[in-house]
Amino acid sequence: MDIQLLTHVEKQSIGERQPLPDRYLRLSDDEMDERIVAAKGTLGERLVILGHHYQRDEVIKFADFTGDSLKLARAAASRGAAEFIVFCGVHFMAESADILRGPHQKVALPDLAAGCSMADMAEEDQLEICWRELAELGVDVNATVPVTYINSSAAIKAFCGKHGGVVCTSTNAAGVMSWAWQKGERLVMLPDQHLGRNTGYKLGVPLNRMAVWDPHEIGGGLTAEQTRNSTLLLWKGHCSVHTRFTGQQIDAFRAKHPDGKVIAHPECTFDVVQAADLSGSTEFIIETLRKSPKGSVWAVATEIHLVNRLMHELAPDRTVVTLDPFGCLCSTMFRVSPNHLLWVLEGLVEGTIHNQIIVPEETKRWSRVALDRMLEIR
Repeated sequence: MDIQLLTHVEKQSIGERQPLPDRYLRLSDDEMDERIVAAKGTLGERLVILGHHYQRDEVIKFADFTGDSLKLARAAASRGAAEFIVFCGVHFMAESADILRGPHQKVALPDLAAGCSMADMAEEDQLEICWRELAELGVDVNATVPVTYINSSAAIKAFCGKHGGVVCTSTNAAGVMSWAWQKGERLVMLPDQHLGRNTGYKLGVPLNRMAVWDPHEIGGGLTAEQTRNSTLLLWKGHCSVHTRFTGQQIDAFRAKHPDGKVIAHPECTFDVVQAADLSGSTEFIIETLRKSPKGSVWAVATEIHLVNRLMHELAPDRTVVTLDPFGCLCSTMFRVSPNHLLWVLEGLVEGTIHNQIIVPEETKRWSRVALDRMLEIR
């Protein structure tokens, strides 16, 4: 994938998603860099910028912290002196930061068009209908625990908090799901079916005790028997990036690099994770490759910006390639541009906060319950 070409095309339509003032269009890279650095310097400790691993290089270089969504939200909360948290990620991440922030802090997202298709696959009313229909199918909902991936809206997290449920990340999904099975006989895992299936299987749950709940079908598209037989109900959602990786790509890599290793994110499909040598979160992938022997060759099944950074960081001692030869881009993360970051930062310098993310207090309270449950699990 030609990232430079994509960046060039994106610059031509920079103001079409979220309109920017004309003075923030058609700026040179050097001018934007200089002005972003100047705004950061002016704001000093009043500002913290967070950059997700999948963020583009020309934005993440300005981040004070880099990491996955939860790590970044917690990092922001630890910066007590910061008044402003600018999250260079997607909408649900900024919501998480607003849930965990201090009372004096405010959160901004540089481009409100930076959403997450997976998070959008689970809506609060759909989950409420699911709970009602499960009861109608003869399922004891009081013994059913909702577990939501952190890649979900604050409203979904709040539902889980109200119903004895919990949040998980790709790092701690196994521990969280094990905790949830101690609380109830059945889990509803949302919104990513693949993280749920891969983690459940690793914990010893057979595939025939899992079923996919389709929120667009009456009764989830399941019979009462299928529902009651399942100890793990998987919400029909997925990551548009990680489901692009295939077993055929793994075969092609192994044919070219017989001694190479494949490492996949658990949002990939079951077949890909089973065929890979290792699987784990972005933090796991980074740590594994950094600690791998010199001379090793890796194909990585995750977003292209992270893969490219690892490729350059670890060269020439290690060879790192993307499993998909065309590269898998998180197009919504890509929407956060230096232009939008500059606009937000200079607004803060001028006393204006653009694109503030505010989670309603009731939603925030119950979301925090679900997040705190996760943080207490060891």
